[in-house]
Amino acid sequence: MAETRAPADPARVVAIATSWLGTPYLHQASARGLGTDCLGLARGIWRDLRGAEPIAPPPYTRDWGESSGREVMWEAARAFLIEIPVGAAEPGALLLFRMVANGPAKHCGILVPGPASQLTLIHARETTGVTREPFTLPWRRRAVAAFIFPG
Repeated sequence: MAETRAPADPARVVAIATSWLGTPYLHQASARGLGTDCLGLARGIWRDLRGAEPIAPPPYTRDWGESSGREVMWEAARAFLIEIPVGAAEPGALLLFRMVANGPAKHCGILVPGPASQLTLIHARETTGVTREPFTLPWRRRAVAAFIFPG
């Protein structure tokens, strides 16, 4: 289980996430500089930290999980990452977000330091690709789970 492993160096996670900035959005992809979605970003960070991915995600649609209500992303993160309270998340943490109030968590991003000690979020969006933006109140309200990568 991930809980028995030491956490990865948060500065290394932040550096890896930052290296993905500018990668275009591409659904189901995970190739730095070529294309990725939010899950692909998390998968790429895993590969840089730990090597091969433990499992390959099955094909998924943009609306996955909305009909079943299963927390597919949360369950997968729990299996391989170290879960922490959302309020304890610091730079280097992976956050999961509910984009619809009663829907499953299906977006993720990495907290990174920003200007003037503010937190920012690196994540992949359809409209912008991998970008950094302020971790504002609307994002904070949508955050439902937090994890750190094992070292």
